Amino acid sequence: MDREIHFRMAAEQDLDKVVEMLADDVLGSKREKYEQPLPESYLKAFQAISSDPNNELIIAYQGEEIIGVQQITFTPYITHQGGWRATIEGVRTARTYRDKGIGTALIQWAIKRAKARGCHLIQLTTDKDRQDALRFYQRLGFKATHEGLKMKL
Repeated sequence: MDREIHFRMAAEQDLDKVVEMLADDVLGSKREKYEQPLPESYLKAFQAISSDPNNELIIAYQGEEIIGVQQITFTPYITHQGGWRATIEGVRTARTYRDKGIGTALIQWAIKRAKARGCHLIQLTTDKDRQDALRFYQRLGFKATHEGLKMKL
């Protein structure tokens, strides 16, 4: 059996597993709606992401099994001399694969991808209640350099 972790762009048939992973934690279970059939909003979001060359929904897999997901958005900025940034969102590892290096592999892949796209900066946010995630990202070299604010609409 292939134990190597591979990465690829998500396909529509992956959406069920992606939403399942997003919903499978304390915070995700409060905001995601994993049911059959999936709400149409997920398909619309997937179609918007997959049709945008500056958005990538990335699947991590071993053999035929999807074991992780992350979204990377590439954004041009006027600041930093008109440089590009990569933003990582929605990082999840399948429950049975947690604490096995999948999250590290996902983030390292995203960093390489951002460099390949010419980004000068890679950024992410994590919920303040996710203290383990915060420590994880800091171990990978991310620094809390800014205070982020959000407003639900």
